[in-house]
Amino acid sequence: MQRFDGKVAVITGATSGIGAETARRLAREGACLVLVGRRPAARAAVLQELDAARTLYISRDITEAAAAPAIIDAAITRFERVDVLVNNAGRDHTGDLLSVREEDVRAIFETNFFAAFRLLQAAGLVMREAGGGSIVNVTSRLAVIGFPTMSVYGASKGALLTLTRGAAVELAPAGIRVNAVAPGLTATPLYEAFVKRELPSDPELEARAVAAIPLQRLGQPEDAAAAIAYLASDDAAHVTGTSLAVDGGYTAA
Repeated sequence: MQRFDGKVAVITGATSGIGAETARRLAREGACLVLVGRRPAARAAVLQELDAARTLYISRDITEAAAAPAIIDAAITRFERVDVLVNNAGRDHTGDLLSVREEDVRAIFETNFFAAFRLLQAAGLVMREAGGGSIVNVTSRLAVIGFPTMSVYGASKGALLTLTRGAAVELAPAGIRVNAVAPGLTATPLYEAFVKRELPSDPELEARAVAAIPLQRLGQPEDAAAAIAYLASDDAAHVTGTSLAVDGGYTAA
């Protein structure tokens, strides 16, 4: 008996990085998957590894207001239930705080907060009717600390962390657990794009970043996926409202 036998998990940002690794992890543990993403090449690679009979892929812009109910409705139509929601999709942003444009701030919050909020609502309604479920929001180490050039990104993830805690308390009577996983620097396409963008002006960036991590290495998608799987599973049946840092000790230092 595996931890997710008979359960259905919806995962956003599921075609690469932490999302793709979470899909692989939950699939190995028996879950049926509803994967949401928009990268065709990455999608093909991920789906090739999974059981088509237990996987539904949805190509959708999650920032559309109608996306959340449509995704959850599709999950119900295909698998008749939703037990787990992993709000993993995210959008990066770096830039000078005093010159950032308001439209860019809104775009970051649309992906990192509002899309997750709408999916939490849509999945929560189904879970409440079913008698329970588990929601895991992927935040960031920057949800709890300040970092130059990343104030807007950190604010969006901080909002998601606060939503996690409030939702955990409010939805507990319905049997719905809501937790967060807060990765540190993790070797994902998002991180690689950031490094590629910044290295020309700061060749020592990566070395300094790793040196600041007590465990002296970048996180891997598998590290975050393991934490997500734990919080989503019944092993964490008495855990709600928590934020699990997966950052090599960075925020503890």
